[in-house]
Amino acid sequence: MSRITGPVWKTSRRLGFSTLETGEELQKRQYAPGQHGPTKRVKLTNYGLQLREKQKIRFMYGVNERQFYNTFKKASKMKGVKGDNFLFMLESRLDNIVYRMGIARTRRQARQLVNHGHILVNGKKVDIPSAIVKVGSTVEVKEKSKDLQIIKDSLEATLHTPAFVDFDKDAKKGTYLRLPERSELNPEINELLVVEYYNR
Repeated sequence: MSRITGPVWKTSRRLGFSTLETGEELQKRQYAPGQHGPTKRVKLTNYGLQLREKQKIRFMYGVNERQFYNTFKKASKMKGVKGDNFLFMLESRLDNIVYRMGIARTRRQARQLVNHGHILVNGKKVDIPSAIVKVGSTVEVKEKSKDLQIIKDSLEATLHTPAFVDFDKDAKKGTYLRLPERSELNPEINELLVVEYYNR
């Protein structure tokens, strides 16, 4: 399956949005990449705005085009607000839960930890980053992997975790307590534009 590769900072600058959610990528150069330096941004059409918003969310969660669309279709069949359900499904991915718990510094790093079999869900090894974690499930680092320096460094750098997950740094084990509320997620994204993009 294809993966999103390439320089993350350059992608963030092109979109004018921090896909790492840290803001580091835009601190030094807040303009799009290119040999001509800062240039005047062209005003986007409605379609352009919708497409850019889709790309912002897709790159933020590190999901390829097919996974992104399939997730949207599943969210569309659920009860409730379509855009909110879509974000909640993306937040429930295993790689994202590992990232939210602070086991990894980035979602890309979290995906690698999952792929390499370092993560257990409800006591069983799961090596599929896109696996949906159900509310109430426990996520932990495998016993043999608890001394990995990359995990220790990440946990030391994590100051707090979101309210919808609970994590014990000593045991390296956490619980997905509940679905997040929309107010707890990135306010810079507009999921309604993605709904419009796929409904056009």
